[in-house]
Amino acid sequence: MANVTDNGSPFNRGIQHEAKHSAILSRAAKLFNTKGARSTTLSDVADKLGLTKTSLYYYVKTKEDLIYQCYDAAMRQAHSTLDQIEATTDDPLERVLLFMEEHISTILKALSGHGDYYAAPLEFASLKDEHREALIAQYLRMFMRIRAYIRDGIDMSVIRPCHSTATTRALIGALDWSFYWLYEMPREDAVLAGAALRDIVKHGLFTPDAHYRPNDHVLSAEGVVPAKGFDREAQNRLKQEAFFKAGTRFFNRKGFNGTSLDEIAEHLQVSKGAFYYHFTNKEALLTQCYEHSLDLTDAIYNDIRNSTMSAPQKLDTACRQVFHIQNSDLGPLIRYNTITALPPPIRRRVLVRTQAASNNLGEFIREGQETGKFRSVDAAIMQNMLEGAVNAAMDISDWRRVDDIDQTAIEYFDVFYFGLAKPAN
Repeated sequence: MANVTDNGSPFNRGIQHEAKHSAILSRAAKLFNTKGARSTTLSDVADKLGLTKTSLYYYVKTKEDLIYQCYDAAMRQAHSTLDQIEATTDDPLERVLLFMEEHISTILKALSGHGDYYAAPLEFASLKDEHREALIAQYLRMFMRIRAYIRDGIDMSVIRPCHSTATTRALIGALDWSFYWLYEMPREDAVLAGAALRDIVKHGLFTPDAHYRPNDHVLSAEGVVPAKGFDREAQNRLKQEAFFKAGTRFFNRKGFNGTSLDEIAEHLQVSKGAFYYHFTNKEALLTQCYEHSLDLTDAIYNDIRNSTMSAPQKLDTACRQVFHIQNSDLGPLIRYNTITALPPPIRRRVLVRTQAASNNLGEFIREGQETGKFRSVDAAIMQNMLEGAVNAAMDISDWRRVDDIDQTAIEYFDVFYFGLAKPAN
């Protein structure tokens, strides 16, 4: 006999189980985004849902399993969004714009209590191999779907010629930190973010008659490289710089929990005792990696802010200089996938400094708008998009061939300056 039970019935155990499972993943995702996956306990999740840990174990086996399921849900949601977009329109430009818009909309629905939270993919690196590899495969498939839209749009002459891989990486990177700045933004401004982002991605920052082309300039290391010397203080500083660079690279690639002091010491060919001479523990090194990265960007922004360059030159030079550090022996800069490993007081201090540094970009944008070089887009949204893209720029050579760092930077930021849409003749 056929099963005639209504699939939507409150007595359908499968529906109830799935609803509870979704609620657990949504609540866990919210905690992960604010507190960090590794800092969140199963008890934290159970308490927020009014469950016992025993009840929670019915849905997830371990915290590793919960983290994986949350990230997997986020990836599946992204692909579901792309499926819906592909069913809605054949226009490749519109597909890209809708994906960007829907990402913002999903976050805003969660913040307003009308949708589920999805975990920002901050801690892929610390997962065990099988989980990490499965998630990376889903991420790469998402990346290739969006890149295919851009390539199709170029072929159909609805998207400007651009480096499709660099552009896709920049656009996805621009969304990476959106869960944070949307939360911090006044709600009346946040609800306009999707439309503002669509306008920026479609038409770019520059006015149609600006005719701006990136200046040819040598990316200099002056002002951001430690002074060399033979005195003990200088030598200690050089050793600390080496620890900062090695630590940052390992933290970026493996996360806080996945990074071991033994690996860092072996990489630098020093003893662990040499590490403890400079840092009390791994957390202290992570803190100093953040401070060091911010010192580097502050040096760049301060020099540019005090220069006589035009606003477009200031913004362009700032982005390219930071990109250069991210992808040369001067860096990399710390990626914010480890921010939740910092103790709350230190995390707040780092975020305050980060916002102050990012505000330089907003200052350059507003200056360009006042002089008529930039369109009257939402400067705060533009600033946050660039900040996300800069943060995601590390190891661009993993994504595309890099023959010239500066030319790669120009191609990477091009979409934010000139948009995707092919201008009308």
